[in-house]
Parts: sequence; C-alpha cells; structure tokens
Amino acid sequence: MDVGRLRAGSGVVPAALLAVAVGLAFADTSIVMLGLPEMYAELGGSVLEISLVATTYNLVVAIAAFALLPLTRLIAPAAMATVGLGLFAATSFAAGSAGALESLLIWRGFQGVGAALILAAALPLLVALTGSTKRGRAWWAWAGIVGAAVGPALGGLLTEVFDWRAIFLAQVPVALIAMCAVAWPAARQVAVERGSHKRVPGAATANLGLVFAFGGLAGALFLGVLLVVTVWGLGPLAGAVVVSALPVAALAVRPIALAVPRWGGAAAGAVLLSAGLLALATTHSPQPALAAAALAVCGAGFGLLAVPLTSASLGSSVRASIGSISVGARHAGLVVALVAVAPILAVDLERGAESAARESAAVVLDAELPLDTKLDLAQTLAGVLDETPEGQVPELDAAFLQVGEGDGGVGGTQT
Repeated sequence: MDVGRLRAGSGVVPAALLAVAVGLAFADTSIVMLGLPEMYAELGGSVLEISLVATTYNLVVAIAAFALLPLTRLIAPAAMATVGLGLFAATSFAAGSAGALESLLIWRGFQGVGAALILAAALPLLVALTGSTKRGRAWWAWAGIVGAAVGPALGGLLTEVFDWRAIFLAQVPVALIAMCAVAWPAARQVAVERGSHKRVPGAATANLGLVFAFGGLAGALFLGVLLVVTVWGLGPLAGAVVVSALPVAALAVRPIALAVPRWGGAAAGAVLLSAGLLALATTHSPQPALAAAALAVCGAGFGLLAVPLTSASLGSSVRASIGSISVGARHAGLVVALVAVAPILAVDLERGAESAARESAAVVLDAELPLDTKLDLAQTLAGVLDETPEGQVPELDAAFLQVGEGDGGVGGTQT
C-alpha cells in the first residue's frame, strides 16, 4: 500500500496524538535528566550508577531498533505501535513506582523496548494519518526536536511540583491516548513492508553523523543538569529554565536549517555544538546566565545538525525499517556520550570530595574556636565524609550546623 497517496487530512488529530508519543519517546533523555539529582538523593548510588537510568533506556532503544529490522516485514506498523505503546505505558508506571535503583533500571530497559517499537512504526503511520509523505516525514522528524524543547521544562516542573516519580507516571496517559490514534482506519491499512530492505544513498554517513550529534546533545544535557542542579544547587524548575535554553535554540534555528545548503548547515552546526560544549565544560563558578548561553550555542548547533542529518538518513523512504535505523543511530550516540561522560564526572566528584576534606580541615584549624569545639567539628566532618557514598557530593554544611547547635553556634558564646 502506498501510504503517500492517502487522502490528506484523513487523521490529523490522531496524527498529532501519535506525534506527541513519538516526541516523548525521542525526548525521554531530556525529560529524565532533570529528575536524576532527586533520584540520586533518594535511591542512593554514585553518579555513575544513577546515570544508568538514562543510559539503560537509550542502550535498549538502540539495540532493539536494529533488532526490529526483520520484524518490519512480518508485523504491520499499527500492530507494532500498539504493542510498543502498551509496553511503554505499563513500564512507565512500573518505573514511577520503583522502590530501588535496581528495579528502576529493569523497568527502564523494558521501557526502551516499547519506545523502539513506537519510533520504528510511527514513520509510516504518520505518513498515512496525515495523508502526505512530506508532512508525515516532517512530523516524525520534528517530534523529537519539539519533544526535546519541552522536555527539560516538563521534567523540571514535574519534579518541582511532585517528585521524580511523576516524570514516569505522566507518560502513562500519553501512551494510552496514542493507542487510539493507532486504531484509526488509515493507520490500520498500512501493510507490512514487502521485498528486501533497500539502502538509502548517503544514509550510512548521515546516521554516523547522528551518532555524534546526539552524543553531543546527551553530553550537554547531562553536564548541564549536573552543573546547575547538583553542583550549584538550583532547584529542578530553575535548572529546567537554564537547560531549556538548549532545545529552545534548536527550534529557533529551524528556518535557517531549512534554508541553507544541507552540508554547509551541518558543518556550521558541528562547530557551534563543539564550541558550546567547550564553553559549558569551562564554566566553574555559579553563573546560570553563562551556562544558559553555552547551552543555547549547543542547541543552535544541534538544530543545524539534526535537520539535514535526519533528512539524509531517511532519503525518500517512509519505511519503518529505515526509520528504525535512524532511531538506532540517534540512541547509540546518546549511549556513547553517557558512557563516556559519567565516569569522568564521577572521578571529578571524588576528587572534589577529597579537596573538600582538605579545605574543611584547613578551615577548622585556622578558625578562632576553642580546642574542644575544633575536635568536635573535625570528628563530625570526618563522619559526614565517611558516610557519603562514593561519587556523591558531601553535605558539609550539616556538620557545621550540628556542632553549632551543640555549642550555641560555632564560634559563638565560647569564643
């Protein structure tokens, strides 16, 4: 069946519902990032372990996307999407109800399988529902970018108003409502793929580019969230405002990305993304405005990269198999970045803890305090450092407050 010849407007509302679910599955990383610090505090573990909440999902999506290629010739897109949406809804609820990091990671893996099924099947379904090959492809491609635009703000808002669990629970109704779109007649009429999988000229190069582009995106989001929320201590909502500079800038450059020559825009995007990452990595003191500017440069670069690379990866095809390969490339890039960045940040935090121990000891020794107060404070600080899990930032303020309460204020009446 030629889905590109279906009557235009045959299912615009169902197409919109499905596009929202696609955007959610594509943007999962940006949505979840703002909840990682709270998960980090509640569930325990190190930076490296908590990063697996994002890494596990993306790794499974990448693997499942390539594993689905043979199935696109056996299972109709509507059936594939229905299973994917149902699995995504069920595992999102389970993830939001998880009581331990281990169980959360298990459900994140199954959630990734559901996402891969949704993303692979959605390309031909959106073409059928919109009644236009051009519109369906555009909706599929831009669902990811638009989802990333609202992802940080949505994740920050849900975490601020409720807690990190709301991030997952809020995805359940979105997936369930999208199942109604898949049941639309135009969607059910899309048949399985026939014949062998045809290669798209230039797609291999474009997909390799997507690996690096999405790797840069993940690095910027992970580093940005850890910097503004965990290190600088901004709340989830304030952190979301800062981090949202990236996807907003990505959307803002869309007209430019569509107007300039494909590879010229991609080259400019690569330079901007690299420059933004460098600026973000060298921002040390608490400067939210500077971090937002660096993230905006990252976003502009990503927007200029993502548009031509996605178009080239699809070619003129609307096959689920071609979309699945593009999905696999994107999430492979996310995984590579998270696997590379998380250990580096964990080591930096460990060094930071050692530095904090030395500096706190120097402060205690130099303070104009009675000797017994210094001894109490030193013992309390040592206890806090010993009890802090590896890779986490120690809460040294609590030690000073504890000793201060016992002495009527550190350096107070006994000084």
